[in-house]
Amino acid sequence: MTKLRITGDYNMAYRPTVVGVDKAGSNEKDGLYEYVLHLEDGTMCRTFYNRFPEGWRMTHVSRLLKTPCPICRKDYICNCFEKFKGELDAQMKDGRVEELLA
Repeated sequence: MTKLRITGDYNMAYRPTVVGVDKAGSNEKDGLYEYVLHLEDGTMCRTFYNRFPEGWRMTHVSRLLKTPCPICRKDYICNCFEKFKGELDAQMKDGRVEELLA
């Protein structure tokens, strides 16, 4: 009999696609920036960027609690979007950010 182990990657078919970006806030002196990402499926995420010391780096991403999580279906706080931090960061840095913010 084979035992299956749950690894937490049960819904990796989900791929977030950024369709819009709003600048939510910034602290120019410290190099901290906050953006709200609008995803293709209607989910909204808040991301935090730090510009110092080694350039632009996403420090945190969290889902805004307006709709249930598309990954785990929870209607409260979860950390599912931390798994997609690299993918969301790549979409923000690929040159589309300027046109989405315009």
